Amino acid sequence: MTEDAREQEHSSHRAVALCLALCAAILLCASAALAQSVAFINPGKSDEVYWLTAAQSMQAAAKSLGMTFEAHYAEREPLKTLEIAREMVARPAGKRPDYVVITDDYAVADQLLKIIDGAGVKTFLAYSSIPVDQRGNIGSPRGKYKGWLGSLEPRAEDAGYLTARALIERGKREKAFGSDGKLHMLAIAGDRTTPSSINRNQGMQRAVAEDPMVILDQEVYAAWTRELGAQQADSLYRRYPDAKLIWAGNDLMAFGAMTAWATRGGKPGVDAWFSGINTSTEALEAIKAGRLTSLAGGHFITGAWALVMIYDYHHGRDFVDEGLELRRPMFAEFTPQLADRYIERFSGGFDGVDFSRYSKVRNPKLKRYNFGFAQLLEPQS
Repeated sequence: MTEDAREQEHSSHRAVALCLALCAAILLCASAALAQSVAFINPGKSDEVYWLTAAQSMQAAAKSLGMTFEAHYAEREPLKTLEIAREMVARPAGKRPDYVVITDDYAVADQLLKIIDGAGVKTFLAYSSIPVDQRGNIGSPRGKYKGWLGSLEPRAEDAGYLTARALIERGKREKAFGSDGKLHMLAIAGDRTTPSSINRNQGMQRAVAEDPMVILDQEVYAAWTRELGAQQADSLYRRYPDAKLIWAGNDLMAFGAMTAWATRGGKPGVDAWFSGINTSTEALEAIKAGRLTSLAGGHFITGAWALVMIYDYHHGRDFVDEGLELRRPMFAEFTPQLADRYIERFSGGFDGVDFSRYSKVRNPKLKRYNFGFAQLLEPQS
């Protein structure tokens, strides 16, 4: 082969390589452009373990599914959720998210739908949807608000029921009866309007109603915070000296109640028994140590499951066949052993979970979504 021929061959190879590189770059750009973008208006605080964990699991799901994701914290200020929504839809068309995940915390979802749907952006309600009896003229998904795709809620009453039942059974074993021979319980709930709070309370009330040995002395609200939980508990302890079972709507309020009990010279888990909801490390360690009697959690994963549903919808596999408004069991009741497994598996975050395996698009044989939390604690091959 002549020198000129060899040079021509090398040039040809370089041209092919360049062409392939350009094609790869174009495909990469096209893929990025086609990837659906999702935003989450997080109602919680940016340093609040539950809502931070929720956002982290959503980020992991988005990464598994090739979606772009952004989270914005409303810092438990209902009006701030509306400000965030207005900012999103005011962006130039190419900068707006394709989908926005919202909640009905503090009963603001109807206003959020009005803002977001009016801009032609699709919405999905996760964690808490709008109660049917509070909808007025809002209607159902894909009705008045065409871009409201649907909703996914954890069956919150499960958490209230499971934790209350465990608390009652422990009270019987410990013979924590009052002077009247009954078990006396105090309930510290989150707020009066958020559906998940209402449903957790209903689950707790059902457990109490089932057992004639139990009296619910009083139910109060502590806005999901440790500080108010302690204040409310301190007043309740003085008012109801026979009460030795304290049910709380989340872990922070339970810890506040435990602190107030310890301040009085008591020993949580020894002479009074407490329950909580959520999977903070502090709560899991309290279950292992016996300071908490009962803990339910895992529902933070709701947002990640919502992203799986959005992904499938975006790629032509609508979830309408399972229903537009889904309420599914998601809570796990944590034992010390399960707490150990959770800490071992998720202490470093959720990137180890391949959420694509739960997608119907990625797994065409999958006929029905399984949104239980316990499956995530199993080894994944």
